[in-house]
Amino acid sequence: MELTQVECAVKGITTPEMESIAAMEGLSPDLIRQRIAEGQIVVPLNKGIKCSVVGIGMGLSTKINASIGTSTEIVDIDAEVRKAIAAKKAGANTLMELSVGGDLDRIRREVIAAVDLPVGNVPLYQAFCEATRKWGDPNRLDEEMLFDLIERQCEDGITFMAIHCGINLYTIERLERQGYRYGGLVSKGGTSMVAWMKANQRENPLYEKFDRVVGILKKYDVVLSLGNGLRAGAIADSFDRAMIQELLINCELAEEGRRMGCQMMVEGPGHVPMDEIEANIILQKRMSNHAPYYMLGPLPTDIGAAYDHVVAAIGAAQSARFGADLICYITPSEHLALPNEQDVIEGVKVAKVAAHIGDLSKLPERTRVRDVIMSKARRDSDWDGQFANALFPEDARRIRDDRSPSDSQVCTMCGEFCANRASALLFEETLSKSCKA
Repeated sequence: MELTQVECAVKGITTPEMESIAAMEGLSPDLIRQRIAEGQIVVPLNKGIKCSVVGIGMGLSTKINASIGTSTEIVDIDAEVRKAIAAKKAGANTLMELSVGGDLDRIRREVIAAVDLPVGNVPLYQAFCEATRKWGDPNRLDEEMLFDLIERQCEDGITFMAIHCGINLYTIERLERQGYRYGGLVSKGGTSMVAWMKANQRENPLYEKFDRVVGILKKYDVVLSLGNGLRAGAIADSFDRAMIQELLINCELAEEGRRMGCQMMVEGPGHVPMDEIEANIILQKRMSNHAPYYMLGPLPTDIGAAYDHVVAAIGAAQSARFGADLICYITPSEHLALPNEQDVIEGVKVAKVAAHIGDLSKLPERTRVRDVIMSKARRDSDWDGQFANALFPEDARRIRDDRSPSDSQVCTMCGEFCANRASALLFEETLSKSCKA
């Protein structure tokens, strides 16, 4: 069998993907290889397809994931393909296809064909959908059907899978003993698996037969993203026993899976108050030997409906600052409706701003240069320079053109009272002698 990225790294082999990541991040290929070998960096890919190379993990810039997918209420394959393309254009680094309505195989394949982004998914979604369609009861899901489905999705070209291996009977017992939760269970896959376990009085087969899960994903060199099925859906539930127990198990499994030659990533929580974000990341990093952390938000308040993309961006900036590696965007329609194309664009762009803010603290020597160049361009009324260094130059240019000034050197905010123009005249002589010119 062809070696995985982890196996190559352990043997001292530097792959083309490692070389690409090193070039993109301004780091040495040897460092990238070493961190992949230690399970601290992953590369979402699939031996069966070609997709853009993305490095996620320690010492790399914070990446953004966009999630799309149908629901049982709205099934429009063309719309999902448009969302995928829009997410890529807006700057997403990865994509998750999370459909639960319609022809799920067709939707997945069309989305994978439409973009070259690494595409991930949650196999439990389709598994429970198919069990419901076949038997009228999701709790009749057969574990062989589940493992066959995981293989089929890998064959289609999925590059990373959120698989809920960390939910077990002991974890559920913790949830029951603490008296449930203020926010309940908010993971579709996690809730369905808990229901299956309680109905069948059986252990989670994804935990019980973890080596089988790893074997399938390793065959395709797909990243196993250990799903956060019992994540808090309310800030009052953050750091409760069920959440911590699942995180502990996932960190152990991340280490075990990496030893087996599979790329591993750990998923993080949804709702976390601001003062607990750093502690959450420290806990995950220390328990997993710095495995890549994929944060599903986090949202530091529960009452931002219609602006949850902004709420999540506040949490995401803090998460990136303290070491999170992949941020899942949130759209304005979170908690309210299925996102449309504009929601996807807005969610990606706000998350990108948050990731950059976090990286200014996490990776200052590599990220602050662009901000300095932008500052000089603003000081000097260099509009082309400002657009060139903006995260979203087309949007910036559109706003300026929509309210263009009579004097091209200024903007319509201040007009003839432009502080930059006035101060440039005051300090022209000082600036001519400065290294900051």
